[in-house]
Amino acid sequence: MTAFDSLWASILDVGQHKSTRGYRRFAWGDADLTLREWFCGEASRRSMDVEEDRNGNLWAWWLPEGWVGDPTGAFVTGSHLDSVPDGGAYDGPLGVVSAFAAVDILRERGVEPSIPIAITAFSDEEGARFGVACVGSQLTTGALSPDRARSLRDANGVTLAEAMTKAGRMPEHIGADNTLVDRVGVYVELHVEQGRALDLVDKPIAVASSIWPHGRWEFTFTGEANHAGATRLVDRRDPMLAFASSVHSARSAATTHDAVATFGKVRVLPNGANAIPSEIKAWLDARAADEETLKSLVAVIEAEARAHALADLVGLEVFAESVTPIVEFPSQPREKLQRALAHLGDIPVLPTAAGHDAGILSAKVPTAMLFVRNPTGVSHSPDEYAEEADCNIGAHALAEVMADWVTEKHH
Repeated sequence: MTAFDSLWASILDVGQHKSTRGYRRFAWGDADLTLREWFCGEASRRSMDVEEDRNGNLWAWWLPEGWVGDPTGAFVTGSHLDSVPDGGAYDGPLGVVSAFAAVDILRERGVEPSIPIAITAFSDEEGARFGVACVGSQLTTGALSPDRARSLRDANGVTLAEAMTKAGRMPEHIGADNTLVDRVGVYVELHVEQGRALDLVDKPIAVASSIWPHGRWEFTFTGEANHAGATRLVDRRDPMLAFASSVHSARSAATTHDAVATFGKVRVLPNGANAIPSEIKAWLDARAADEETLKSLVAVIEAEARAHALADLVGLEVFAESVTPIVEFPSQPREKLQRALAHLGDIPVLPTAAGHDAGILSAKVPTAMLFVRNPTGVSHSPDEYAEEADCNIGAHALAEVMADWVTEKHH
């Protein structure tokens, strides 16, 4: 069993739901706290100093022998440990496990780093509980205000501030990290591929070129609650009709824009089988290859939703919950990754439509990404999968990149 395999086996049961086989690892919940303990334990086993910053992000440090003072210019790698509802095992944890495995590989080779190395697990990347993605990295870079973050609520009305307090943290201290630029020389995130491009070209790993611009928009359709049996059709103000029509319109608009748009999360009030809803709150996820296309796509979807609402005599409010611009990964780190992996042959360079902490951090520090093949392309699902052999190739590839970056001859 390789270093990667034993590490991987140690977290597979955490937060897995028996009936769905999917994972429910939500920010500041029991599974998340268990995985934080796992992270600290693995770091301790490697004599790495662990730090949880004020935003809940975990950092495990391997400092060069004789290093004095705070770490600067570090090679940082990792990902996240939380999941979407009933998500797969690989999205996020693969990058963290691979990072620990890469450190093991370097130590087995006797590599002594000349600059600090850090493994990270960013907090609440998926946004499954509080509705905003990449909370930990957005707070750290200043992209998300502390006041807004503290006021985010989950489906039960619990605020992020309350959840952090219950977990023994201090939400009054969250906010931008002014040391980030000095501490991080580069951030390299390994992630399972979300899509099927590598399987189609029969390659185990790839380097990212960019992340599509994307965002989440909250649509609130407001009608009138009434009896499902006793209310005449002509007397109804049913927001479900406008919402359903808007779902179809979003799909059509995405097709014409060569983009993607999904209403994947819905809340219905009062949510009774024999009641006409009073309100439909639905979240649109939209992504496109460039920002102008995304802007046009969302404008069309909103305009058509308003037309449906008007026709069905219901109200509509639209709120942009989060919008992330396109991320073009800088050429220097990407090319350095390709050189370090040249012995593996031609390494594909691919864009991704999925958001990542690397995309958020790219506004402040150099970033790059490695993808490990997903043979089915399925993600955000219990069927998400990567072959054991490809995962080991990914961990060794990350180790090669890490060794290339931190050894003396390159600095």
